[in-house]
Amino acid sequence: MVPAVHPDPLTTGHARSFTDVPALAERAADLLRTPHALLQLTPPEAAWVVEQMLLLSFPPGATLFREGEAAADHMLLLLDGEVEVDTAADGPTGPVAISVVGPGSVLGEMAVLDGAPRSASCVAMTPVQAAGLSRRGLERLIDTQPRAAAKLLLSLGTRTAERLRALGEQLQLYARLVDAKQAELDRLRAAHQP
Repeated sequence: MVPAVHPDPLTTGHARSFTDVPALAERAADLLRTPHALLQLTPPEAAWVVEQMLLLSFPPGATLFREGEAAADHMLLLLDGEVEVDTAADGPTGPVAISVVGPGSVLGEMAVLDGAPRSASCVAMTPVQAAGLSRRGLERLIDTQPRAAAKLLLSLGTRTAERLRALGEQLQLYARLVDAKQAELDRLRAAHQP
């Protein structure tokens, strides 16, 4: 089944420049510098990143990203609202909620790095305002502010590495649980054999 391609809010007119709303531009720059965002940017560097971003608004229930969506090339910094992150939308029991995230959270950063299809779905639980950074915006940042771009890329790589480490730990836990259940099944089979 070919994943549906949904309009990209960064190119369909649902986005606007931060120049119209300087208070939100300042909020985006502040959120980029929080430990939660993991972007160790100075105030001027954060402002340079925000210059490459667009302001996006989503109503409750809107899908920000859809798992498997192709042509993914932007990430979002949540400014206001809550978003549910789901995966395995085509699974036997439907979507599996991974987490609920709020202001300061960064979503979709892997797509900016590799342009691959989305690995999870993100749905607005409340009205959401977000700052979107496209791959093209990142390329402009690299050309004009290479130090800020390097910090941003390092931070995105760090986030990805942390997620991979956490996934590895989860897989080890699952392997131990499977081994324990298999040992229990083996004991029960042995106890019931004549």
